[in-house]
Amino acid sequence: MAKEKKQPRPKAQTPKGFQDYFGAQVEARTEMLRKIAGVYHRYGFDALETSAVETVEALGKFLPDVDRPNEGVFAWLEEDKDWLALRYDLTAPLARAYAQHRNDLPNPYRRYAMGPVWRNEKPGPGRFRQFYQCDADTVGASSVAADAEICAMLSDTLEVVGIPRGDYVVRVNNRKVLNGVLEWVFSRKNEIDNPSNSKLPHHRVVQKMYSENPENIETKKLNVLRTIDKFDKVGESGVRELLGQGRLDSSGAFIDGVGLSDTQVEPVITFLTSKGENTAATLENLQVAVGDSDIGQQGVAELREMADIFDELGYGADRIVIDPSVVRGLGYYTGPVFEAELTFEVLDDKGRPRNFGSVAGGGRYDDLVKRFTGQEVPATGVSIGVDRLLAALDAKGRLDTTAAGPVVVTVMDRDQMAYYQGLVAELRNNGIRAEVYLGNPKNFGNQLKYADKRNSPIAVIVGGDEMAADVVQIKDLILGAKIAENATLEEWKGRPSQYEVPRAELVAKVREILNGQDE
Repeated sequence: MAKEKKQPRPKAQTPKGFQDYFGAQVEARTEMLRKIAGVYHRYGFDALETSAVETVEALGKFLPDVDRPNEGVFAWLEEDKDWLALRYDLTAPLARAYAQHRNDLPNPYRRYAMGPVWRNEKPGPGRFRQFYQCDADTVGASSVAADAEICAMLSDTLEVVGIPRGDYVVRVNNRKVLNGVLEWVFSRKNEIDNPSNSKLPHHRVVQKMYSENPENIETKKLNVLRTIDKFDKVGESGVRELLGQGRLDSSGAFIDGVGLSDTQVEPVITFLTSKGENTAATLENLQVAVGDSDIGQQGVAELREMADIFDELGYGADRIVIDPSVVRGLGYYTGPVFEAELTFEVLDDKGRPRNFGSVAGGGRYDDLVKRFTGQEVPATGVSIGVDRLLAALDAKGRLDTTAAGPVVVTVMDRDQMAYYQGLVAELRNNGIRAEVYLGNPKNFGNQLKYADKRNSPIAVIVGGDEMAADVVQIKDLILGAKIAENATLEEWKGRPSQYEVPRAELVAKVREILNGQDE
């Protein structure tokens, strides 16, 4: 009889692109979510929690940088032949939920949502397949006042979670402006000539229709958007090369370009470099950049209206700024777009300084709900990357990763477990986090080591003598550690770190010590 093959043990490792989060990390995220929700709620947004699973049909073709609906998501085929997938963001589920329940919802509908999303993409440093997002959206409001409000709320949120003014900027643009530039680029050819005859600096427009396959034009437009999005990384010269025939990257590899002619590239560069010394100058430059495009001029007018609102609300250029380089990669944006960028430097994996970069983004997406209803429904919103924000705070030393543990009631006599459970129950019933040591009580030193590993502030010690006298020993573990570190300093001499109090005063003394530690 053949010997049964022994099954190999499974590897105890997290799948690629996923992470485990322990105590302090979870508490830090929970606290951040609470703060963000507080700002959203103050602005009048209501909570919405949708399913983590949607039909692939409902998710649509709006995945980041992919062309097919079943790319980029974790999807599976049901027995009834329906494809289901884990949500890749919180916006597509909102569009489905609003379309499904719109008759029961107020109009406009203001909602916020928080939770994990999943993307089936190649993982890398700082790039995970599961991460948390915090979204806020207004559905049903066509006024750009809704977009301006989202930007102001985003600014407030960053400051509330611990990013001070000066360490961030909310950058705002409008896709209609860029669409106006693209409309000009792909409908006419231009050539460098007499600057006095052109609305664009140093160019003359030749009124000749640009005859290229419409499908090719749409593909090129999408590639132009993706290239412009790299402006911060590769600069003007890099974008110019990528819009043209291509460029060599830092590794020496050649990256194919979009294939625009030099005269097509120039209006895009003019648009990208339209940022002036103040908002008024930027808007004036953008108005020139879009020429006589109606959609482009409409976008500039919307930006001007938003700028007036920011000014009235007191959000200066140190918080919110009009910036033509903001594009946003997703294809469904139809109007204002915005990003929150952290401006301070951190060190990368190789110890090189770099700007931390974007932690939030969003914009107007008036066509997304239309997929379900057949009617255009205006909508705008923002998504905050919680894990990115936590990483930013940690990089700046503003994140407390040592969450306080519970008060530990030690066990001197295993036969008296009911008594110890009574002590811990009294502490819990008075709102104090506490636990009984449930390991082997033989070695008392191990119990204190356990309390230290749990970052416990206090240990409660009760043996037979204390039970007989109806007293408890309360050890201040925080003060005890400080005394141990600074035993030779005069300031620590004579300061007790352990107290004997009547059993009836247990809660009062523990609370007194905890309050002192907080101070």
